[in-house]
Amino acid sequence: MLDLVADIKTNVWLYFCTTKFMNKILLLSALLFTINSFSQYTTLHRSDTTSVIVHKDPRIDLLVKKQIQINEETTRESRRVGKGYRLLVINTNNRDEATAAKTKVYTFFPELKSYLLYQAPFFKLKVGNFKEKKEAEDYQKRLEKYFPKGVFIMNDTIEIKLDKEAETISRN
Repeated sequence: MLDLVADIKTNVWLYFCTTKFMNKILLLSALLFTINSFSQYTTLHRSDTTSVIVHKDPRIDLLVKKQIQINEETTRESRRVGKGYRLLVINTNNRDEATAAKTKVYTFFPELKSYLLYQAPFFKLKVGNFKEKKEAEDYQKRLEKYFPKGVFIMNDTIEIKLDKEAETISRN
């Protein structure tokens, strides 16, 4: 009889240790553990995740307003363009030659703004923002001493600098 009881215990033990039953137990325990961990997370962390609270210094708003004002003024300055004249100093397909000419213009005529443009396959160096053709002709004569191949007056869109008085009147 003892052997029979031992055989029953062994069979029961083997049944519980079979792969299918152990897989079911592991799956059930993993499921319970997962459900338990998620339920704790949601009950402990019940904050609203769709909103953000920002604590900032009120001076930041003042800086942003000041930057907006500066940006408006600088873009207003850059929009002041009109018809006028520029001098075409050089038109070449050699970039080094064009940059050398630009350096020469900066050296001898620092008051003139120069524009190095690339229109394939040529580099064009234009200088100056002249409202009047007479003013462009005066600089043309002076530049021809340094550029003997010729300096040409071109109709172009130029940057217009307003006088301080006219600028204050237009702002008021």
